[in-house]
Amino acid sequence: MAEIIEISSLAHPGVEVFSTLTEAQLRNRIEPDKGIFIAESPKVIHVALNAGYTPLALLCEQKHISGDAASIISRCGDIPIYTGGRELLASLTGYTLTRGVLCAMRRPASRRVEEVCAHARRIVVIDGVVDTTNIGAIFRSAAALGIDAVLLTPTSCDPLNRRAIRVSMGSVFLIPWTWLESPVSELHQLGFRTVSMALTDNSVPIDYPPLREEPRLAIIMGTEGDGLAPQVIAESDYVVRIPMAHQVDSLNVAAAAAVAFWELRAR
Repeated sequence: MAEIIEISSLAHPGVEVFSTLTEAQLRNRIEPDKGIFIAESPKVIHVALNAGYTPLALLCEQKHISGDAASIISRCGDIPIYTGGRELLASLTGYTLTRGVLCAMRRPASRRVEEVCAHARRIVVIDGVVDTTNIGAIFRSAAALGIDAVLLTPTSCDPLNRRAIRVSMGSVFLIPWTWLESPVSELHQLGFRTVSMALTDNSVPIDYPPLREEPRLAIIMGTEGDGLAPQVIAESDYVVRIPMAHQVDSLNVAAAAAVAFWELRAR
């Protein structure tokens, strides 16, 4: 049975996971098995629970215990449920945007690239993308448009960042992902042909017919400002551009990803 704990201050023991710990502290690189992330809103929390993520604590307004949070509480077992007034909880950044429910959940163990990509036909490699909104949007498009797995370089933003989760609407829980510690070129050893999304003199348009015939493709998306590193582009099997009109030079990385996922989807 869940324990309901009424709080009058965000300094209450146990609430620091929601109120004072930084994203870096929550992630806990030193002890990954103790890492935590925060899921917001009933819909997103249910997506995480459906995907098998483990809840550790819940924070919500009193009225939501028998309202929006009731179905979540019934699924979470014996975890603490912290509750307080709206004015107190609204002092948490973004709290009023979450329909009044936050859930601290256990961060899963990192998976091997080979495991995540074992049966994948189309994957995306997110290389050095640091904006949380873009990460969330890329995951949402990847889940919706048939990408089988996501790999992120260590210089990219954490997909379990609170804002990235919110922007993705829980899509980070729907698609396998992991960190790619080795060079992108090593994906060749797993049977993938690599596609760098970049504006270069020798790039081909995204509707280049041979791309559709490739059995396994890794689509590489680069940083918001500088794009992909020259070495990554040079080692790719294809360099692809999205044709632009009206003298627009490029799209935001999240928008470009959505176009690429649809056009390069497995037939």
